[in-house]
Amino acid sequence: MASVVALGNFDGLHRGHMTVINAASDMAKRLGAVPFALVFKEHPLGALTGKTPVCLFNKESRAAAFKKTGVTLCLLDFAEMKDMSPEEFFDEIIIKRMGAVGVCCGFNYTFGKKGKGTAETMKKLCENAGIEFSMSPEFDFEGEPVSTTRIRQALENGNIELANVMLGRPYSFKLIVNDGDKRGRHIGAPTINQRIPDNLVTPKYGVYMSKTTIGDKSYLSITNIGVRPTIYEDDAPGVETHILDFDGDLYGKYIEVALLAYIRPEKNFDSLVQLETQIGLDEKKVREIAEKVKNRQK
Repeated sequence: MASVVALGNFDGLHRGHMTVINAASDMAKRLGAVPFALVFKEHPLGALTGKTPVCLFNKESRAAAFKKTGVTLCLLDFAEMKDMSPEEFFDEIIIKRMGAVGVCCGFNYTFGKKGKGTAETMKKLCENAGIEFSMSPEFDFEGEPVSTTRIRQALENGNIELANVMLGRPYSFKLIVNDGDKRGRHIGAPTINQRIPDNLVTPKYGVYMSKTTIGDKSYLSITNIGVRPTIYEDDAPGVETHILDFDGDLYGKYIEVALLAYIRPEKNFDSLVQLETQIGLDEKKVREIAEKVKNRQK
């Protein structure tokens, strides 16, 4: 079946990216084709330099986000095509492999060896081949372009609300649940433990109001990102999430946690009793915020 392909890096799948994805979906419906997003398995800089830049997505988060768009994710091997000219990429991938009848990309899209091909190059290639083409313009918020870099900086600064507005949805990560030390159970707050990979952005240390998705159900939760100074002095950074109104074994499963609001910085308490008291206060605050949001939506 014929396809319409969306081209880009799509790290984070933010509102700017979604203009390209939505254009591909609309074009595919109109042309009776299937929409695909062509994405490299690994970041091109990782393949070229051996050092992968810090990203908003890991592969599990990316797959989960694309599944919600209805556009099929098609992963490409960068090493296989890094030396292709723009024309070779168009002929071999867009035409022969994908059977494209339509192409969508952003205004700043580059492709082919050393990024010599631009969005204008793609437009001309599509015109010559009789293929429909759509180029999405820059997407701005508060007078500045929405970008992966800007969202990453917002997350690192703890400005989760700004990051979420630019993303068009709550920032989330989908990571495997590790078998933790289970100390949370002894202070009335059992948690799931996850580790942030080196190539995934680490949001500002602290406590967040969050939403944890298990199967097809979402739960209000409290997430601590940091080193847990009250329990360990030199622990490696990680994620602990206390899922409210849930009791179950999630070890070894990939669980998605979305950050909704920054509650407070990470603190070092003098005792586990003080920590337990603070956890109770955090839960009360999170439930109050959730109730206010619920009432506003009525």
